[in-house]
Amino acid sequence: MGGKVIDPAPRLLPLAALLVVLTLTGCGSAGEAGESAADRDETRDMFVTGLNDIDSVYIDRMNLGDVAVEGLKRLDAFDPGVTLRRNSTEVELDIDGRPPVRFDAPSAYDATDWGELAARYVETAKLASPKLALTPPEQIYETVFDGMVSKLDGFSRYSSAADADENRASREGFGGIGVRVAVADGKVRIISVMNYTPAQRAGLQPDDIILAIDGQDVAGMDQRQVVDKLRGPVDSRVELKLLRAAATQPSTLLLSRAHVVPETVVYHPEGSVAYFHIYGFNSDTSESLEREIAHAKSEIGAGAITGYVLDLRSNPGGLLDEAVAVADIFMEKGRIVSTHGRHPDSHQYFEATAGDLADGKPIVVLVNGNSASASEIVAAALQDSGRAVVVGSNSYGKGTVQTVLRLPNSGELTLTWARFHAPSGYTLNKLGVLPSICTSGHSPAELMAELEHNQLRAVPVAERNALKPNDTGEMDKLRKTCPQVKSEPAGDVEMALDLIRKPMLYNRAVALGESPSPADATEAAAVSQSQQP
Repeated sequence: MGGKVIDPAPRLLPLAALLVVLTLTGCGSAGEAGESAADRDETRDMFVTGLNDIDSVYIDRMNLGDVAVEGLKRLDAFDPGVTLRRNSTEVELDIDGRPPVRFDAPSAYDATDWGELAARYVETAKLASPKLALTPPEQIYETVFDGMVSKLDGFSRYSSAADADENRASREGFGGIGVRVAVADGKVRIISVMNYTPAQRAGLQPDDIILAIDGQDVAGMDQRQVVDKLRGPVDSRVELKLLRAAATQPSTLLLSRAHVVPETVVYHPEGSVAYFHIYGFNSDTSESLEREIAHAKSEIGAGAITGYVLDLRSNPGGLLDEAVAVADIFMEKGRIVSTHGRHPDSHQYFEATAGDLADGKPIVVLVNGNSASASEIVAAALQDSGRAVVVGSNSYGKGTVQTVLRLPNSGELTLTWARFHAPSGYTLNKLGVLPSICTSGHSPAELMAELEHNQLRAVPVAERNALKPNDTGEMDKLRKTCPQVKSEPAGDVEMALDLIRKPMLYNRAVALGESPSPADATEAAAVSQSQQP
């Protein structure tokens, strides 16, 4: 079974959850003349594997004939003369008025037969269309799979081998030195240096200019080429010729590459409050947060810290297990999240373990309209359990879990396989997290005054928890009670700090969003609904 990833909301990135990439391979088959046997085998394997993946794990059972046909229709992007027609028993390929080629249509739910038909259709079209014959296989895969997943949901997608490689690097890390670079005007400039990396240990700084990598001048290289040159196997060496920001003459450094996971946690003190901005959830997020909490306790003083701010604004999500681990850092017990879908393995329950690194001190979580997926899991868990006050605007509402499946070409098919539910049972999908204190259109001073006089409206917990997962009308009504804000107002941080400074008002704010108890009945209903075809 593939691993689960809570994929980021589309184009909020990033990606991406408990990650174990599933590799499925199909058997090769002989095809018509005109391309190599290896190409024909890969084409067959790609479509058979992809459709079987959709049939096995996608959250809803799909008519695979509709899915395959929608993908094959997209071939007209390469040759407008290629036309597909379909009736109840046949799929017909027309090319520029030539006699049509007909294929017997398999049953609607036969993934392997539809995959094989798709491969034969592509091979036949290539024989008759010079434009298609000259089109690289990867472009055909991308176009056909984009058509297929358009029949699914907005979070399922195909990634080419190159994109998939970059996705894996973002989730799991890569062999590198730990710098971010920008290529402009023929220069490669370091724009940031990651903590705990070879680059930091070697003293590299923002605005240093890289002139050559392993003796090769970087002039003329694009961003991708530079990144590829800097990355390599862990423990391998790379030589950099640099013009340091404060130097007039170049210098040469030899660095050993290490396993680098992109940074997602940034800490700084706000007086006696430890402030953490979490930008995403990759394989290192929870460990990074633990390191930064230790840093805060050392810098501010463990006893002197008065509270913690977790800024999840504009955090698009990421890995499910990391979202669970981050919430668990601050919870002593209780449900963190549950997931439910069509596949039997999709029904999972995640519980907190004993130990609160914040030592029970106040926590304020900041969210906005771009806080999605994994960040919503953390916010909902801490709010439902009464462990934190959630401040900001209604979050994005991306409450689905994706599985990433490796394809025969080393590309990836990312498929939605479950919905996740907050500890009190409600589904976050299309609803999101309703803040304990809504700052949309309100100043911190106004809100604190209303809180002091008990005039702030509590989160409508009973209405929210009673919603059915498909009742989008009622969800929209609740969302309108705290309209989304996509920016990151400074007033949200001001509000958070003020709450932590005033324990009585903080406790009052916690009660505004706390759920009375886990809703087992709601959860059971959610499971039942998620299993419907």
